[in-house]
Amino acid sequence: MQHRELGDSGVEVSEVGFGAWVVGTDWWGDRDEDDALEMVEYALDHGITYFDTGDVYGHGRSEELLGEALAEHGDEMTVATKVGYDFYNNPQAGHGELPKEMGVDYLRDAVEKSMDRLGVDHVDVLQLHNPDVDELTPDVLDLLDDLRADGRADAIGVALGPSIGWLAEGDHAIEAAFDSVQYVGNVLEQDVHNHFVDSVRERGAATSLIPRVPHSSGLLNEQVTPDTELGEGDHRGFRPEEWYETGWEKVDALRFLERDGERTMGQAAIQWLLSFDEVATVTPTFRSKADIEAWASASETPALSDAERERVAELYADNFGVDRFDGMEKEDYRTSVDGDDLRDAGILGSAD
Repeated sequence: MQHRELGDSGVEVSEVGFGAWVVGTDWWGDRDEDDALEMVEYALDHGITYFDTGDVYGHGRSEELLGEALAEHGDEMTVATKVGYDFYNNPQAGHGELPKEMGVDYLRDAVEKSMDRLGVDHVDVLQLHNPDVDELTPDVLDLLDDLRADGRADAIGVALGPSIGWLAEGDHAIEAAFDSVQYVGNVLEQDVHNHFVDSVRERGAATSLIPRVPHSSGLLNEQVTPDTELGEGDHRGFRPEEWYETGWEKVDALRFLERDGERTMGQAAIQWLLSFDEVATVTPTFRSKADIEAWASASETPALSDAERERVAELYADNFGVDRFDGMEKEDYRTSVDGDDLRDAGILGSAD
């Protein structure tokens, strides 16, 4: 496993991270807590040192479980958490999005509660959980600076989502010298990823990028095939059927990335993201020990060649040769500025 630095923070993360949204929640199918902790141990055994959680996952339970692992393996682990969703005063309704709270007093209190659950006196990486751009106020930025200065957070970032978009927020974080920006990005969904890569380069910023959903909800690791029936409660079921139907054709167009068995499609999907220097770590959703074995080793598979990267770019520009609607409208990308960020980036057409 290779490691990279988050921004200029001095915090090192494994190139493949562990998305702990599967720990303490049932959004990706049933998993008991003993199994979840065993998965964390297994990830550590396979070189993964970066674990990404959030206070809202399981209403604090994910942090508590990671805290149990930290008690035994704290020196081996770098843990990121997120604050900003007010689950303390609002019940969870299925997979629905909870109300956000980005007031300074609330955030300061939420950070303290997260540290209590994790059993730590500081957070390695503290992320705001999906703030709107108008919530990144000077007072909030000052709070984050104070937390860093006081040693309560070694690195700060934003985690954007759950859906694709939020360009204005990521750009604002890059301009404000955040250490990291997390977002949805993969070979099949490149728009936001490519935009943030360009933003970091144009500004000469040190901000690191953390793409998640590298396998596009099961397509690029081939866990979702034409014969797959997603179980009730499986978070991947939000995708329209057309997404998967066209996605299988797109995956076939990417078979050249497997390189005669030197890397799987799932590993190639991670290596494509790691081929960008701006990316510090990639956080897939591990559902089994076999996933950990396969994707933790992606860091050691052959890097993509320039020719392979160019071919991927050509295929994406041509929609991988698929002349059918995939069910995912770019007009549905999330934006807090009425789509101005998407239009400025050329993702949507300019307003008339």
